[in-house]
Amino acid sequence: MSHPAHKSMKKLIERIIPQPPAPGMVGDGFRVFNYIPGAGISQKRISPFLLLDFNAEIDFPPVPPASEHLRGVGVHPHKGFETVTIAYKGSVAHHDSAGNSGTIHPGDVQWMTAGAGILHKEYHDKEYARTGGPFEMVQLWVNLPKAHKTVPAHYQAITKDKIATLQLPDGQGQINVIAGNYIIAGDFITAGDYNGVTGPAQTYTPLHLIDLKLKQGTTTSTSLPAAYNTALLVISGTATVNGQPAAEHSFILFSNDGDEIDITATTDTVLLLLSGEPINEPIASYGPYVMNTQAEIVESIREFHAGKYGVLE
Repeated sequence: MSHPAHKSMKKLIERIIPQPPAPGMVGDGFRVFNYIPGAGISQKRISPFLLLDFNAEIDFPPVPPASEHLRGVGVHPHKGFETVTIAYKGSVAHHDSAGNSGTIHPGDVQWMTAGAGILHKEYHDKEYARTGGPFEMVQLWVNLPKAHKTVPAHYQAITKDKIATLQLPDGQGQINVIAGNYIIAGDFITAGDYNGVTGPAQTYTPLHLIDLKLKQGTTTSTSLPAAYNTALLVISGTATVNGQPAAEHSFILFSNDGDEIDITATTDTVLLLLSGEPINEPIASYGPYVMNTQAEIVESIREFHAGKYGVLE
């Protein structure tokens, strides 16, 4: 198979943001560091991404056998955007007001389109809760364009076996394509819609979401459109990114300049790459509602209080 000649320039790094100084609790089951928007990255700057919470690895103790309580977050609404939960360690169960439920195990991704509105709760899976142990998760919020903010709520349950995996040569690691179309030649990966590997997630605007697991000393290069808002989270380990050192749990925000990202793993490293075409529409947000105007936010809250999103115990 022949490949087109590649001409590119490196993406400039705008900022490297270290791990925020203190985590916060979401309910009693998620101990998270907030990078978007908590690290000073506005929702407009990183559009279509609205929020990134990183539950860095932590050991939760077992729930006592006599206890019925499962750690997590209780019933809450969502409207106007999507939540993407990526499980690295530990397992999370969920229920919603439409009667859907399931469990997200390590390596799985849950892509929930809240759309016109839904009630949701998520908590430690009972089996994991009884044993306790390492817990590591990412939750990402992705905006919906105005034309799709009121689509019926639905899920994409993307289990580990459904994720497109690219194995690097000589056991140097693997690249899991959650969303986005890719073509690989040697260890060079480039965005494209031809002869490519397609991530299973269906998205309402063009975006790429890639989980990279690299062995120490591995170098790989990725090309993404210059106009896309792009960032990289170091889940574990350390790396050099476009010549700059990136510590564990750091967040690299790229300028909209250039298209190539060169990554060298300086230890065994896990990274999450997110890149998307900006949605150039107004953002009005209030807690779990993300719309285009404040009037729509007020209406969303009224809908919630009127029971339009259903019932969930």
